[in-house]
Amino acid sequence: MLLEDGERLEDLECKNLKIIQNKNYYTFTSDSVILANFIKLKPKDVCVEIGTGSGVISILLSAKTNFKKIYAFELQKEMSALASKSVKLNSLEDKIEIICENISNFNKFLPKNSIDCVFSNPPYMISCGNNENNIRDIARHDRTLSIETLCKVSSDLLKNGGKLYLIYIASRSCELIFNLIKNSLEPKRMFFTQNGKGDVKLIVIEAVKGGKHGVKVLPELVTNDASGEYLKELHTRYIK
Repeated sequence: MLLEDGERLEDLECKNLKIIQNKNYYTFTSDSVILANFIKLKPKDVCVEIGTGSGVISILLSAKTNFKKIYAFELQKEMSALASKSVKLNSLEDKIEIICENISNFNKFLPKNSIDCVFSNPPYMISCGNNENNIRDIARHDRTLSIETLCKVSSDLLKNGGKLYLIYIASRSCELIFNLIKNSLEPKRMFFTQNGKGDVKLIVIEAVKGGKHGVKVLPELVTNDASGEYLKELHTRYIK
């Protein structure tokens, strides 16, 4: 496959999967690997990814679990085209469909209450206004996807009993959980990540639409060593 200016091919170190990244765009981080390892799917599950970016989470899930179909929504046309290219590179067109559209318009493609699982590594930095217009800033700031919209749309997509998986900044945990419960998405499993220096960074959470009250808090996941280097086990560790 021909790579364009700024693009590079990377090995995902998982069953020979590859991904194309562009140094001029937003590139994925360990957040995506952590979330992919947390998600549990069933062979008949029809899923939606909100904000697929490079497509890395959906592509990793193709090797780590079984599912019927993933509809991966991406607002930015540049990132959508890149994700489509990686899906094709890995011959996953029958399993993963990239849709370049705002997730708020999902009803153009999918009926309400029809999805078994939704997952997302969404933008979680608070928007400072209308200046976040480049590809990286849109991927990082919540101007185009607020936490309120994320939870509302996820609830609209899911069947009763369907699951939502999210990774989000820990400092906004209360806001996240409030909006989940407001939209009938009951937290069931969750854990926090720690950077190796004692700083809690992220919350990773599974919520069930219409689920009963009660959440299992799992042990903290240390993502870095004391020097700040990412730990290799993030690529292979499954959170039970």
